[in-house]
Amino acid sequence: MFYNHKGGMFKKIIQSKSKTFLTFCFCFLLGVTIASLLEIKFDLVYLYFLLFVCITFLIIFWQDKNKRFVFLGLLLIGLGVGRYLFVFPILENYTDQKKEVVGYISGEPDIRSDGVRYLITSEDVKGKIYLKQGLYPRYKYGEKLQLSCIFERPEEFDDFRYDMYLARYGVFTICQNAEVEKIGEGEGNFLFRGIFILKQVVANRINKLWHEPQASFMAGLLYGYRGGLGELNDLFSRTGITHIVAISGYNISIIATVLITICVQLLIPRKKAFWFITGGIILFVLFAGASASVVRAGIMGIIVLLAKQMGRTSNVGNVMILTAVLMTIQNPLILIWDAGFQLSFVATLGLVYLSPIIKKYFIKIPESFGLQESVVSTLSAIIATLPLILFQFGRLSIVAPIVNVLILWLIPFIMLFGFLSLVFSFVFFPVGEVIAWIAWVGLQYIILVVKFFAGLKFSAVDLTISWWMMVLLYLGLFYWIYRKNNIKFKLIERELN
Repeated sequence: MFYNHKGGMFKKIIQSKSKTFLTFCFCFLLGVTIASLLEIKFDLVYLYFLLFVCITFLIIFWQDKNKRFVFLGLLLIGLGVGRYLFVFPILENYTDQKKEVVGYISGEPDIRSDGVRYLITSEDVKGKIYLKQGLYPRYKYGEKLQLSCIFERPEEFDDFRYDMYLARYGVFTICQNAEVEKIGEGEGNFLFRGIFILKQVVANRINKLWHEPQASFMAGLLYGYRGGLGELNDLFSRTGITHIVAISGYNISIIATVLITICVQLLIPRKKAFWFITGGIILFVLFAGASASVVRAGIMGIIVLLAKQMGRTSNVGNVMILTAVLMTIQNPLILIWDAGFQLSFVATLGLVYLSPIIKKYFIKIPESFGLQESVVSTLSAIIATLPLILFQFGRLSIVAPIVNVLILWLIPFIMLFGFLSLVFSFVFFPVGEVIAWIAWVGLQYIILVVKFFAGLKFSAVDLTISWWMMVLLYLGLFYWIYRKNNIKFKLIERELN
């Protein structure tokens, strides 16, 4: 009895500290949220004064537990506001006159059907420069350019916050009607230069192994390329499977879940499978360019694996909140202005907390090839992200659950055969072609399924909800999960007693 009492007291202390820690994390996130929604922009002197007042009162009332808690919370809210303010540099006012600057390409070129987008870093301009050019001549990461163009500030249009969309990437200037001259190369990070060169080699080999749109489809699956998909982009959107060609936590989490299930069926110990897949995700993140969205996707995917490895969703929830804080410290604009971050975070929560609840409804689905796990994971992520998708994009895909179930089980195998065909094509090209044909069958199957369901009149409907409706839906979903977990814990306690 004494041991149980002490153990219970220790557990309560840990839970209390955990709740306090989460409360302070939420305070910081609340500060960033308030600053983002109100778009607070004032002189940092006022912020320093407010923080000084909070610290002063914190020192004075340190012995008072309740007041200490309040002022610590206020201090963290202030720090959240301050972190948001520090994102925006003091920018000079540009006119319609041309300006010449020298800079280098500091991000992977975004190649699309109508041109290429570049991010330029220059010592002459605060923040990055957004440059849109034609498909040719094409420039590479690390090349030094001389730009002569009209500089403008990004602005909101058609209810789309284009300015905040670019600000997430540190872009506060657009270069219009540019005259570009290459004057050097070798700038930037040598690791990323090597990675981007390797990706170009891989892209060229993919174009030899597959024709369009299968080539771009395979490139999208392997490293998130979406430049040559054309009409498939819209078809994927209508059927709710855009995530398979976008490096997102939603995508990586589902694939990782299926892969770890396959590893278990192949009698690979769960711990070894965990480290093997985690290492694979890290290598993939590096190969995909380690951009903010890809790093975020990798983190979210590893968190889902961690949840399954630990078998304790409560601890993983704490890890996720801490991860959100760290990512927001690195870039506070993602919290409100990055739909990808929001979808990744919410989808991961769904995979961690919803999957165990709805799994019992699908126990009759065979576990072979991770089919049951795929169905459960897909529905969990769809349910979790639906309110956010309706608010952000205003499109409801009616056929998304069916299409995802029909194709997701095949994605890991297509990626595997795609990877093998690439490897063997460098050793002996005819062997690579044979394996590529097997992958082509899978790609073609997915395209046919998508075209069929996208062609249905009821495949997708335009449906937009307000922010308060989204909040209400999430409150209802959180309450349902809380009730289900409470009932589960009570049943466990009853059995133990």
